[in-house]
Amino acid sequence: MDGKRLALLVGALLLAGVSAFLARSMMMGEGAPTASAAQVPTGPEVLVAIRALPVGTIIGPEALRFQPWPKDLVENAYYTRGAIDPASLNGAVVRSEVTAGQPLTMGALVKPGDRGFLAAALGPGMRAVTVPVSAQSGVAGFVFPGDRIDLVLTQQVSGGGDGPPLKTSETIIRNMRVLAADQRTDNQVGEDGKTQPIPVSTVTLEATPKIAEKIAVAQTIGTLSLSLRSIADNTAELERAIASGEVTVPQNADPRAEKQMLLQIASRPIDTDTTFTVGADVSRFQRRTVPAKPVSAIGGLPGGPLPQVAGGAVPVVKALGPVVVVARGNNVTEVPVGGK
Repeated sequence: MDGKRLALLVGALLLAGVSAFLARSMMMGEGAPTASAAQVPTGPEVLVAIRALPVGTIIGPEALRFQPWPKDLVENAYYTRGAIDPASLNGAVVRSEVTAGQPLTMGALVKPGDRGFLAAALGPGMRAVTVPVSAQSGVAGFVFPGDRIDLVLTQQVSGGGDGPPLKTSETIIRNMRVLAADQRTDNQVGEDGKTQPIPVSTVTLEATPKIAEKIAVAQTIGTLSLSLRSIADNTAELERAIASGEVTVPQNADPRAEKQMLLQIASRPIDTDTTFTVGADVSRFQRRTVPAKPVSAIGGLPGGPLPQVAGGAVPVVKALGPVVVVARGNNVTEVPVGGK
């Protein structure tokens, strides 16, 4: 009896195993349905902006790239691969604003040499002013269109007194954009694809009307030199302006409008909080102040005539400091300032 039960149990297990194997085979044979992605036909590649390009932006190699575009949406004004070399657009200026990812149109750019090129490169309310430079004052040709510089004025102040004049330099304008070097608005690229520094004799800068007036006067005072700025200085300058209260960021403003406002502030030239250095800051044998004019021993008037006293005699009085000269007849006395 026990043998029959054992045989039935073994048979049942075998049947269950065979049933499970058959069911698994049937499921494997049918296979799960697979979803196949529809092939999207790719159109021609058009030139698009990698980042936002405001009006007046000078195009560089890092601003544009080719991107596939639906064939039905390609306009005749777009730049397509094979029809344009992106390198040929370097130095062109954006005439109408282009957002990031937007195709570039032929009417959005003004190329160097075209009519109105320099006017298109200027921001709203800005002016173009040209200053003469040398190889030394022009950073040996390493200043290119699109760079930002500080303008340094070096001069000698004689003051009309004895001794050597006061020698000083002063950073009069900061964060100015270079529009052109000589008559070139694009960078010279060598056979290796790298930008070649070329010494120039003039540099055209972007300035406000007031700063343009200051630069015109500065050229008559002394020598102007360029000081090349780091790219990271724009952010630091913006933070300084916000911290000092020069710029007020509105609360609950549109993020896009706020970003545009901050970009405009960070890119504007600055003529406040100027810094200076005098000869004594460099060498102990140089002056720190302007030579004073000679002062008369009597009266304290620069170059003034000595007063006459009774009898026509001119007294000789030795000035030891700020004094008041008191004449009572022939008696002349000195009273130090603050004395009795």
